[in-house]
Parts: sequence; structure tokens; C-alpha cells
Amino acid sequence: MRKALANTDLCKGCLLCVGQCPKNAIQLSGDLNDSGYEVITVDEDKCIGCGFCYMMCPDYVFSIVEE
Repeated sequence: MRKALANTDLCKGCLLCVGQCPKNAIQLSGDLNDSGYEVITVDEDKCIGCGFCYMMCPDYVFSIVEE
């Protein structure tokens, strides 16, 4: 089973990934990273590892991994 992992240190909170997720598994977390951006979180129970977030993200936040 594949899942998306997010490196929130790289996230700028642009939310491009949120609009691409077919399972609504990505949302704002309410947390700020060290750069001061509000970052996303991935709900691993909803994530199907489709990779749309990975393809859309301009900041290389996502990795798709096999569990």
C-alpha cells in the first residue's frame, strides 16, 4: 500500500496539493514551520498514495512510499 509523506519543513502553505487530493486527505494543520508558513497535514487513513500531491507540489514536500 502506498502513502504520501510530507516534509513540512519545505511546505509554504500554497494549498495546491489540497485541491488535487481526490480523497480530501490533505488539509492545513494549524501549525507553523520554522519559516513561518502554516503547513499541511496528511490523513494517512484517507490517503491512497495516488501521487497527485507529489506531482502538483512546486516545493517537493511529498514523498510517495510503500508501507
